[in-house]
Amino acid sequence: MSSRTFARRFREATGSTPLQWLLHQRILRARRLLEQTDQPIEQIGRDSGLGSPPNFRSQFRRIVGTTPSAYRLTFQTSHPASKFPNRAA
Repeated sequence: MSSRTFARRFREATGSTPLQWLLHQRILRARRLLEQTDQPIEQIGRDSGLGSPPNFRSQFRRIVGTTPSAYRLTFQTSHPASKFPNRAA
């Protein structure tokens, strides 16, 4: 199958180009890591396939509408205070 035919069929099946789909999957992976881990932002960018920290931050902000740090503060499931429930605040 030619690359042009593949791209056309992919778009028909998914509604986006292969590159757009891949970028959104990488952002989805980054969002999950931001929500569920305490990994540094730079590591999440690498682990998500978005490369350098500036590229990760730029793509994340463009697609999600906020910075990775702000997203983490809003949506992280394990807040630092909840890790030590018996400790006085």
